Amino acid sequence: MSETAGGTRHHMRRIGALAWPVLVGQLATVSNGVIDTALTSRYSATDLAALSIGVSIYISIFVGLNGVLQALSPTIAQLYGAQDFRAIGQRVKQGVWLATVLTVIGCLALLYPRTLLSISHADASLTDKAAQYLQILAYALPATMGFRIYSALNNAIGKPKMVMAIQVLSLGLKFPLNSLFIFGGFGLPAMGGPGCAVATVIISWLTLLIAWSMLRHARLYKQFLLFGTGFVWPHWPSMKQLLRLGIPMGLSYLIEVTAYAFMALFIARFGEIAVSGHQLSANFGTVLYMLPLSIANACATLTAQALGAGQHQQAKFTANAAIRLALCLSLPLALLIVLGRSWILLAYTDNPAIIEAAMPLFILVAIYQIFDALQVIIAFVLRAYHVAIVPTLLYALTLWGCGLGGGYLLGIDPGGWFPANLHGATGFWIANVISIALIAISLWYYLRHVQHQHHKTDRSPV
Repeated sequence: MSETAGGTRHHMRRIGALAWPVLVGQLATVSNGVIDTALTSRYSATDLAALSIGVSIYISIFVGLNGVLQALSPTIAQLYGAQDFRAIGQRVKQGVWLATVLTVIGCLALLYPRTLLSISHADASLTDKAAQYLQILAYALPATMGFRIYSALNNAIGKPKMVMAIQVLSLGLKFPLNSLFIFGGFGLPAMGGPGCAVATVIISWLTLLIAWSMLRHARLYKQFLLFGTGFVWPHWPSMKQLLRLGIPMGLSYLIEVTAYAFMALFIARFGEIAVSGHQLSANFGTVLYMLPLSIANACATLTAQALGAGQHQQAKFTANAAIRLALCLSLPLALLIVLGRSWILLAYTDNPAIIEAAMPLFILVAIYQIFDALQVIIAFVLRAYHVAIVPTLLYALTLWGCGLGGGYLLGIDPGGWFPANLHGATGFWIANVISIALIAISLWYYLRHVQHQHHKTDRSPV
């Protein structure tokens, strides 16, 4: 099949068939954060500001560790394309060992977060609540990392609906548990923002228990020999292969998320209203990110499976179709955000000061999500090719250098060079938009180079 209009539509349909359950599951997951933000904002602005600071640090730690573990997905997808099922089971078991080491590192960082919290220069009341939030979440991390193994396996073999079902179930529990622990009830005291973390701990362990039961008993997984083959020690060659891809993947995730996280920490210097407005904008940006992320997951799975089967031209067509699909969706979405931002903000909070702080940021969010959609899809495609080092260097240069460094110059303006209307959250978001545009363009050019190199070796029919 050539890359004609009909061929593009065929690839888009295949991507869509895998992407929609991933999207539903991811929206369910990110809706947990929306519920956290919405309920905490109704408890107090102080708790919302503390939640913003705590979430920034937690996401930085979790996403960085999760990024390393996500090397399982393209690795398993290529093995699945090559029909090497026994090797898939072996990689999953090595993934468990890798997750264990990563969890220990993450738990230590969450239990002792004061050094990271000191960057925000926030009031003691904010840092105390943020620290309590992070310390509670340390007990959820082992379960969330374990569930990521299940998620990576299912996405890699093209079976995301099971993951989706568990994620939707967990969302159904989030609102009542959050309400109970944030506002108190049934003899329990009101905890405010840290109550979100207690709810997360309970839900995380429940989802892991369900996932383990599925792996143990569902017929789909029998072919991978996950159980009944005896105890398996860490296997260094397999672990090395995962780390060769996983470490740069984890670093790229960490760079991307810390660019966001340090924005919140720096913006916290301007007070709780400023950081709360940023938190609403960042949270909505995360919701928007789920759409291209689902396309990226589906595209990466199909691309890696094609590469595992030796079909390099098919892999290229799939990736290009995903990029076109992202543009078709993100451009009209940007217009809807600009026109409807006041209604969106009212769904988050009824605090007029926070709404006023967030209104101009939502225009920047609308532009940001276009380039964000492109970069995440291209980055996932490159990982399907087992290419991660160069993209990581590009992320560091653009997101840390231009995004965070430029945001500091505009938002903090230590030299007094820029107009006052660019100070605070606005300056950080302007620099962030420029940086994400640069990374999207850079990754696109690099993907073309990688595809050209692989095309030279393609001898399979398309």
